Amino acid sequence: MSTEVSKTNKIIAWVISGLLTALFLFSASGKFMHPEQMIQMKLADWRIIIAIGEIVSALLFLVPKTNKFGTILLSSYLGGAIIIHMTGGMPITMPSVILILVWITAVLRNPELLKLK
Repeated sequence: MSTEVSKTNKIIAWVISGLLTALFLFSASGKFMHPEQMIQMKLADWRIIIAIGEIVSALLFLVPKTNKFGTILLSSYLGGAIIIHMTGGMPITMPSVILILVWITAVLRNPELLKLK
């Protein structure tokens, strides 16, 4: 199995990466400017740290040299979001779909992630 990424896969991966990064940056800006949801989830004291972590993770995910680290950090972030949604009685559909998109993008950009060795 070749680990070369086709031009089509590169374009698809860049488009999805850009959209996901924009989504995470928008989400982080909401934590800075509109803390109501974070207050509701009882995370108001942590909202700045969570937002900064989200920004750093999204930027690491976007940059080709660091996208593997960004994938790990975003997976952890979204795993936490899923747990918070579950314990708060909120639907987990959105963070789950976003997590799957992060993984799909990671594999499109780095096909070697599918190798078991």
